Amino acid sequence: MKHLIGASYAPLDKKLPSPIARADRGLRARCLPWVQRAAPRVKPAAVSSPPSPAPPQPGAARAAEIEEAVRLLRAGEVVAFPTETVYGLGADARSEAGLRRVFAVKGRPSEHPLILHFADAESAFTAAREVPSTARTLAKTLWPGALTLILRRAAWVPDLVTGGQDTVGVRVPSHPLARALVTALGGPIAAPSANRFGAVSPTTAAHVRADLGADVALVLDGGPAQIGLESTIIDLTREPPVVLREGGIPRETLDGLLALGAMGSAPNDTRAPGMLASHYAPRAQVLLVTTQGLAAERERLEDEGARVVVLEAPTDDAALEALAHDLYARLRAADDAGADVVLAVLPEARGLGAAIADRLRRAASQR
Repeated sequence: MKHLIGASYAPLDKKLPSPIARADRGLRARCLPWVQRAAPRVKPAAVSSPPSPAPPQPGAARAAEIEEAVRLLRAGEVVAFPTETVYGLGADARSEAGLRRVFAVKGRPSEHPLILHFADAESAFTAAREVPSTARTLAKTLWPGALTLILRRAAWVPDLVTGGQDTVGVRVPSHPLARALVTALGGPIAAPSANRFGAVSPTTAAHVRADLGADVALVLDGGPAQIGLESTIIDLTREPPVVLREGGIPRETLDGLLALGAMGSAPNDTRAPGMLASHYAPRAQVLLVTTQGLAAERERLEDEGARVVVLEAPTDDAALEALAHDLYARLRAADDAGADVVLAVLPEARGLGAAIADRLRRAASQR
């Protein structure tokens, strides 16, 4: 059975504490006329969250949807599900058929690892053969939330999950529906983002269906993703720890909890997802410009007959958060509008601006 579960879930913004409240202040986004802005959202709560609270129990209707999702996962199918970051394309991490199906549907190279999603920290740590104190510190403060920890894998973790590497990425999502699904399955869900490999990540159930169609057995609709950018990935197998991918937890938050090493990874490092030089790319060409050079470049392109969409840098923190939330939707809207070029001005690389800048640089890289 291949169908889309209707969106009846309560708005996430009023349920989940945001992990981005400590991002630096100071950037404002000028709303683009070609994209509808997201509905006003409640101001995020403080970054800290209780350590691994029990997943909320879904109502009867949602429980039936989760039961169906679990049945499909156990049968080796893939299910798309919401998280606070982006939608995931999930498989039962213990099912070889399911894992292979993820790679086939996404078109993902098998050497690229998958992140394991768990219901709580102690379950997540069973995937590691050693758990450093830094992992427990981060988990206590930032889980459930948009943080993936790279640890040395336990023997039971399949090679298909790790890409044959000696490490594994684990996280505890904060979206109630994601955690209820993992709990009902009784084991971890391995999941990349629910889109074709290298393309723009999905932040709504409609994005998943537009990308993957009938290749996904079931899409659980939990509403728009609260954050809109993938999780931050930090490698705890090195000393000092190293941030491999900027994401929904700003580096400044991590700096306040432990001493970080320099940003380290070759552009095409496959130790963590989303590390290729070219990634997160719409069909339209993304060109990076400065604020000063924006008008002249737009005029040049339009004189050549190009259809141009502009993505300007925010100038305050609230607008920066809104841009993070809407970035992928805006890139998709540019494609839907038939744009040839997206001219993007990078935000300042602090707070969530670092993750936004990372996604735009990769989207602009040569394909």
